This record gives sequence, structure tokens and C-alpha cells, in this order.
Amino acid sequence: MEAFWREPIERTVLPNGLTVLVKPDASAELASVQVWVKTGSLHEGTHLGAGLSHYLEHMLFKGTARREGREIAATVQAHGGYINAYTTFDRTVYYIDLPSEHFEVAVDVLADAVLHSTLPADEAEREKGVILREIAMTQDEPDHRLWDAFFSTAFREHPYRQPIIGHKDVFSEVGHGALAAYYKDRYVPNNLAVVIVGDVDPAAATAAVQRHFGTAPRVRLAPVLVPEEPLQLAPRTLRRREAVEISRAVMGWPIPGLTHPDAPALDLLAMILGHGDSSLLWSEVREKAGLVHAIDASSWNPGSSGLFCISFTCDAGRREASEASIGRVLARAGRALTPGRIRKALRQLVVGEIAARKTMGGQASRLGLAEVVVGDLGHSRSYFESLANIGPAELRRVLAAYLVPSRLTSVSIDPAAGPDSAARPAANILATRGEFIETRLRNGARLLLQRDTRLPNLHFRFLMQGGPAAEDPARRGSTALLATMLTKDTRKRTAAQVAEAIEAAGGSFFPFSGNNSLGLAAEVLPPDAEMALDLLAEALLHPAFRSSTLKIERDAQLAALRDDNDDVVTLSRKLLRRKFFGLHPMALDSDGEEPGVAAIGARDLSALHRRLCVGSNVVLAVAGDFDPARLGAKLRSFLTRIPAGPAPSFSVPFSGPAEAGEFTEIQARQQAVVLQAFPGPVRDAPDFFVGEVADELFSNMASRLFERIREKKSLAYFVRSARVTGADAAMFAFYAGTQPGREAEVVAEFDAEIARVSSGGVEEEELARCKARLRAGRRQGLQTNASRAMQAAIDVLQGRAADEWRRYDGLIDAVTVGSLAEFASRRFRPELRTRLLVHP
Repeated sequence: MEAFWREPIERTVLPNGLTVLVKPDASAELASVQVWVKTGSLHEGTHLGAGLSHYLEHMLFKGTARREGREIAATVQAHGGYINAYTTFDRTVYYIDLPSEHFEVAVDVLADAVLHSTLPADEAEREKGVILREIAMTQDEPDHRLWDAFFSTAFREHPYRQPIIGHKDVFSEVGHGALAAYYKDRYVPNNLAVVIVGDVDPAAATAAVQRHFGTAPRVRLAPVLVPEEPLQLAPRTLRRREAVEISRAVMGWPIPGLTHPDAPALDLLAMILGHGDSSLLWSEVREKAGLVHAIDASSWNPGSSGLFCISFTCDAGRREASEASIGRVLARAGRALTPGRIRKALRQLVVGEIAARKTMGGQASRLGLAEVVVGDLGHSRSYFESLANIGPAELRRVLAAYLVPSRLTSVSIDPAAGPDSAARPAANILATRGEFIETRLRNGARLLLQRDTRLPNLHFRFLMQGGPAAEDPARRGSTALLATMLTKDTRKRTAAQVAEAIEAAGGSFFPFSGNNSLGLAAEVLPPDAEMALDLLAEALLHPAFRSSTLKIERDAQLAALRDDNDDVVTLSRKLLRRKFFGLHPMALDSDGEEPGVAAIGARDLSALHRRLCVGSNVVLAVAGDFDPARLGAKLRSFLTRIPAGPAPSFSVPFSGPAEAGEFTEIQARQQAVVLQAFPGPVRDAPDFFVGEVADELFSNMASRLFERIREKKSLAYFVRSARVTGADAAMFAFYAGTQPGREAEVVAEFDAEIARVSSGGVEEEELARCKARLRAGRRQGLQTNASRAMQAAIDVLQGRAADEWRRYDGLIDAVTVGSLAEFASRRFRPELRTRLLVHP
């Protein structure tokens, strides 16, 4: 960490009061330019609760005296940049990431927008409609409702009790005059910090900020009174029953702010209690007690006060038992705050700090936080020095001082049906939405419709069969790049216009690709259904594979592949996959490999699109709130315009593994990775669901494999199994990260666990836990319109029924100790094994 503390940061305060921070970093020819405005939702004074800070964030790029709104984005894009912004309680940040040779373009654009926005009245009115939709969408999400309710209960006086985006009724009354006045009062140079990190000369960067920001005069900045939160003297509870299927709950206690001496110890305590699958709460409440689906702890302390939170989800009727179990864990947690757990948590915090600094934007964010929120550029160093001196006694002290019953705030959103709903099977819960109605059109295209009017949400999911088997072997990665490019330029719109259209509606439009398929998804509010369908139709019927956009996206995919190579675990899994599958297309995932991606041109993508986007190779699933008659007709009209034609054949036989035996790969890394793979069941194989249970058996944190390798022998930091599944080929793999020199011990444990399962040594209770986790996971995984549309579409695309999910619980329950033994003894034979040891 010492290298971090020696960062060459140049800090300058201009005559007009603006602070400039510049950190040179020549590791990549990139730069991040960020403007931190020291104003957020808690600074809105008499307009508290109106969301003015967030409103301004939306408006700032709508135009200046020098540039029209669309010119701002076009200028940034033309220089290879990415522009965005965000608002919090205490700040609003505008940033541009771009090639470093153009950093002054970013400085110019941001100075123009931050200091000289015209806030056009007509745009302000239109944007108000967008934000009202955004507020509606957040209120449609139970998690947002939960946290809004929690903050408004935990805080009685502090502005943290107000949502950053504002209350709908209060925001609706905000006039253009109030917006303009707030902008004039708060967006002044002596309330700004400009942060630049990247391959730049500090003197030149500071001079550029002086040129573009320095002419704005210092302005009187009126102080904003932020009331202190009164001491909480008694527990607070809020229970809300709503039309949800699982309970969501938060338990929280007041804690001091970021600069308090106890803040590092509270962060460390949160890591030990609830960060990761080996944390105390996860192990005790989820794995051993089986009460919750997910649970975590966090220490949230951005300013002068904060909250220590434990949040969880569980089945209806289990919330009270979950809270009681959490209470028992906290009561005896003092004994579990051991030096070993402290070292692990400290390492996790160090890793998090490192991860936050991987990119130029991440480094700039850390500097901005230190300057604007903490007020001390040396905060990170002093923070980690404090962490290093914390022992069990200090953690026990803060646990006893802050997590006390009298100051607990407990808030939950529970299913309206009450505890009895916990006994309902998943099939009955999901049946309330109605089945997907399937229509096959004359060109072979299939349309799936599921109406669900409980929430104003609508999801479109368009799938095509594809993946590595559909690609030219010399151009691996084509399907992933094709999916990305389909969300960009069309004959009617540029990529920027596509993005503007969907984002103006508060929606999303994104690509996806995998081993067997690719496609597009759009999610919007119901009134924007036709706009979303128009974008989808343009993308699929009239794509324009423009060379400028293709270069950007191809470079991004290449960068992602290179990033994978930097992570030894990801790299190791890719190496195993190549060794196991050999020349078969499944040797690579959908992102391909660098030579293949680099060779892809616009003509290649156009030809692939024509081959894949044919009637009998496509499925469109739509789920949510819509009029089936009206929207259904438009959907059918769109699908009939897709050319008719037979689905391409992607069958590539595989007898695998391509290379059996033991192999070694030398990498200049600190850890070793042990991997071994066997032929696995393809999706429609008779033993596919036995493999599903086996994967859970070997991978969960309560598994014998994890207990032996991680907990008892400390051989590995992580250990689990994984599957790669294609239409004709599949792989079942085990992997673990270990200390160099101990690879043979990990291998021995892998072999011992396979032998145990093969001999029928799985206990019935162990098997029952795996089944329960899988059933619960499937239930949770089908809550949203997006997940249901994806599941139905992929099943129909691959020749199964749209309601195939209904068979899941029964197929999982049918797995026995005997069938697991037969699966392991038949599939995990030594002569079918590819073992790879990756080490220094």
C-alpha cells in the first residue's frame, strides 16, 4: 500500500476559489476529468425534498451559450470519450473519461456545462417528465421502497431522511425559477473541485483548468444549515405489507460519520459480520439456520452521521425468526472477532481499495472523495494505518457501544398475504401472472406474451441462436460484438440518438450473448412501449455497422479480453476451457479471443446478422403491463418483417475431452490455481438436473469440499465447481486458488470428495439443503419480467415449452443420493479428466 501514499498529486487553489487536483498516471493513454460540485440533496435548504440537485444533474448537458445539448455528447463521442454524472446526498459529480491527448476537450466541455448552462425552459419541462417517470420506476422497485422507508424512519431531523431524487409531489411543484436560482447559488467556482487523473502533464492540466474555469468570478456562497440528528432513545419499527413475494428487511443502528476515530473499526466489523459468503451472518443465518436467501452488513457513514446496517431477504413468515437469529449472532459475535477474521477482513478492505484504483476514473473518484467529502487528501493513508492497529478488543468495544437494542431501527416490506404464503409452492406464486401465450408466425418466428399488470413495467427480450458455434473460426467473438453493435447505429438513428431515446424515457436497451444465444433487451414504462419496439425493430431490421462505432466497440471488447488476462483465475479458467474443448467452438466463450476479434469487420457482422436473424431462429418474449391486443398486433407486424428461412445448423459433435491428462501452466503470479474438468451433461441430457444438484453440492459455502479445503486445512481462498454448457458439448469443472507448493493437497481433496459422492456418501440432510437452495434460487430468479422473459425465450428457442420452469422443482426433487453417485462415478472418471495447474 505504501506506493499509494506516495501518489504525485498536485493540488492548486485558483484565485476564484476553485480547487484543482492533478495526478499523472502514464500506465495508459487515458484520462478522467471530473468536476465535483459540493452540493447534493442535503444542501437544498427551503426546497429540501424537491430533488433540485438531481434535477440539475439531468439539465446540465441540455445546452450552453456555446453548444446545443446534442453537441455536447457529440463532441465527447467524437474524441473517443464517455460522459456521465451522478448525484448523492452531499455532492454532484460530472465526468468524462477519454484518451489523454484530448483531456482539454473534457475540461472545456465540463467547464462550459457546469458554469454556463442555459437550462432551457422547454427542456426543463420535458426533463421533469423524465424524472417523474424515474421516480415512479424507483417506487416500483421493492428494494428502493425499503431503503426509502428505512432512511425516513432512522432519521427524524437530518436531510438524509429525504430521497435524493425528491418526493414526487414536492418535485412536481418545482418551477424553472427555483431550478435556475439553485444553479446560480451553488454552481460557483469556490464550490467546485476539478480532478484530473491520467497520462497528462500536471502543469499543462492545471493551466487548462485555469483557462476554462479561472475566468468565472468567486461568488458569495451562503452556508447551508444541516441539522444534527437527535440521539435515538428507543427502538423504532416499521412493517409494511405489500404485493411482494419475499420479505426484505433492514436492521440499523446510528453511528458517527466518516472522520470519527471509530469509523475504521466499524467498517472492519461490518466486513467480518456480513461481507461475503464466509462472513458470520452468512454462515450462521443463511447456511446453518437456512432462514434467509441473502444477508449482508455495511457501515454507511458519508458525513457527520451514518448507519450500521444489516439487510436480508427471506421467505414470507421467516422475517421474525431471521431477526432473532441475527440477534443471537450479534450477542455472541465478540467471541468470533478473532485475529484470523480480522486479518481476512483487513485484506478484503485492502483489495477493495486497490480495486477502486484500477482505472483512471476510479483514482479520480478516490481523490474527489478525499478532497470534497473528507477534506483531507491523506485520509486513505491514515484510515489504513488505523485499520492496521485494530484488534479484537477494539472491535468488541464498538460492537457493544453502537449495536445496542435501544437504538435499533428495524424496517421491512413483507408479502401482503402474510406468513401463510411461505408454504405456497413457486408454481402457485408465479401462476398469478398467467402463462406465456405462444404464437408461431408464418416465417417461423415465435412470439411469447405474458401480461402482468401489478407493476408499470414492460420488458422485451429478443433471442437468436448463436454463440461460438455460429462463428467463423477465424473471427471468434463475432456474436458478442454483433449483439453490441445492434444496440448502436441504425439507418435512422446514430448510436448517440439511440441512447438518448431510451435514456430520455428512463429505460434501458442492452445486448447479451452467451454460449448458445445472443440478443437484445429493452425495458421501459408501459407508455413507452412503442418507442422501445421501434428501437428494437430498427436495430434488428436496419442495423448500420458504421466503421467508427465498430472500432470503438471492437477495441472495448479487446480491452475486456486483455483485462481477463490480468486476473489469474479468469485466465486459468479460460486456459482450462481451451485445453478441454480443443478445436471445438466451445473452447472460447462468446467474447472470443484477441486475434479473432481484431479481424472482425463490418461485412463480417452484416453477413452474420443476415444468417442468424431469420424467422425460424428468433424468439421475442414480452412480459409486463401491456394491452395484448394492441401491442400484440404491433409485435407480430414487426416479427413478420424478419426474413423467412431455416435456422442455421450449429451442431458440432464432441466426444471430449480434447486433451486428457495433467498439464502445467507457468504464470508470473502470486497464487496458484488448481483446475480439473470432466465431460458434463448438455442442457437436454437425462442427467442435466443431477448435474445441477452436483454443482450446488460442490460449490456452496456449507459444502464438504469448502469445509475441508478452506476452513479446516486453509488450502485455498476459494473453491467451487462450475459448468460450461453448449448444445453438443459441456464441461463440469472444479477449481481452487491455493498457495504455490500446495497444489497436490488440493488435488487430493478434489479426488477424495469425488470418491465420497461416487460411493453414495452424500447425506440426506446435505442433499436436502442443496435442493432447498436451488428451489429458492429459481423462485427468486423468476421474480422480474426480465428474468421470466429470458427464461421462457431461451427454453422456446432451444425447443422446450415456454413454461418449462414449472418442471424444475420436481426434477430437482427427483435427484437422489444414488443418482448423484451414478453421475459422479460415470462422469468423473480419471481417464476423462483434464487437470491444469497454474502456478508461478
